[in-house]
Amino acid sequence: MGHGAPIPVSTKLQRIAELARRRPGEALTTLAHHIDLAFLEEAFRRTRKDGAVGADGQTAPEYAANLEGNLRSLLDGFKLGTYKAPPVRRVHIPKGKGKTRPIGIPTFEDKVLQRAVQMVLEAVYEEDFLDCSYAFRPGRSPHAALERLRQDVFRAGGGWVIELDIRSYFDQISHGHLRSFLDQRVRDGVLRRMIDKWLKAGVLESGELRYSDEGTPQGGVISPILSNVYLHHVLDVWFTQDVRPSLGGLASLVRFADDAVLVFAKEADARKVLAMLPARFEQYGLTLHPDKTRLLDFRSPGRSDVPTRKGGPPAAGGTARSFDFLGFRLYWGKSRKTGRWVVKEKTSPQSFTRSLHKVGEWLKRSFHLPIPVQHRSLCRKLIGHTNYFLRPGNAEAVSRFRHEVGCLWRKWLGRRHRRGRLSWDRFNRLLQRYPLRLSSSPSG
Repeated sequence: MGHGAPIPVSTKLQRIAELARRRPGEALTTLAHHIDLAFLEEAFRRTRKDGAVGADGQTAPEYAANLEGNLRSLLDGFKLGTYKAPPVRRVHIPKGKGKTRPIGIPTFEDKVLQRAVQMVLEAVYEEDFLDCSYAFRPGRSPHAALERLRQDVFRAGGGWVIELDIRSYFDQISHGHLRSFLDQRVRDGVLRRMIDKWLKAGVLESGELRYSDEGTPQGGVISPILSNVYLHHVLDVWFTQDVRPSLGGLASLVRFADDAVLVFAKEADARKVLAMLPARFEQYGLTLHPDKTRLLDFRSPGRSDVPTRKGGPPAAGGTARSFDFLGFRLYWGKSRKTGRWVVKEKTSPQSFTRSLHKVGEWLKRSFHLPIPVQHRSLCRKLIGHTNYFLRPGNAEAVSRFRHEVGCLWRKWLGRRHRRGRLSWDRFNRLLQRYPLRLSSSPSG
């Protein structure tokens, strides 16, 4: 490469990763110089363009109209320390059963800069994050986490399972502890000043600006990796390096963001860790939900040490029937091929109901739209649902979801008729013309 030739962004990220790999456990102080105009252009490319607008009202197309000028100004402000992180606009979206969930919307320019810093942090921390962590990481998915959990459960013969539930995790992250965790690995002054600005930027809701010394930037691109760094130290490293070596049997952890499941071959190990967890989390400003954090006897019904009732379910004191993780219910069932007890997956009732409620709310808002428009949107929703939930052994639940969506569609199409309903005969004829597909292929 000739003198002055630009270095590809991919090469810069590789260099950052190599630096982190060569210096494990050391704080890196020279990282921000990798972020240049080309780096910001790549960050812009990776930033979603169809999101809601932030506090300044600027859209992605408006920002792109003068992209080079805007990015140059952004780069100067970032490097000189004059960039001021704007507050996050907070809105509330329906969650079901009359409840709402707050989400934060940064400005588009802020999303671009957060993406650039996130890319640098990711290159560093991918060398540090442990194999038990799956969320917000390249090449890792909820399905991979589920498969790992199934394998861990099988290795332990079912064993004893702890379900972790952290109350309002993303809102409770202590800025002080987060800074101390970052100090161990990232001490670049430019990056750290920028992260501090995001932590202090505040939330704009109903015209009122509020500040807090807890929580990561809501809705921010930077938030997932900061939250991952936090639990990497609070849970992953602690359990893997400090706790597990002291246990008497097999023990494993699978974490996806703030959802975590621990599996133990021995009951005594599980109870020991369960007793330690509240104090560990409280030390870092986090609280475990006392009712949703629980210990389950999930031993295989085929084990000789599990009480059973002849011809029926496990006897009192026997194995728990199931537990939920990432929208799926894991349970013991017999393999059709071998007749042996295996861990199976199906859509959890809560996820099924929540997904169906979202479709119903959309139909309620959109029942006046032309049928072809409704059909296209419903098929997209069904394809998305199927892509996530169609796991081995779960085809029945996916088909039932399509049936229930069809029932909802018929209900809301009926509102367009004078009688307020649509007969099944007419609806089935409509489905022949507009079939509800579970995949993008014609046979879906």
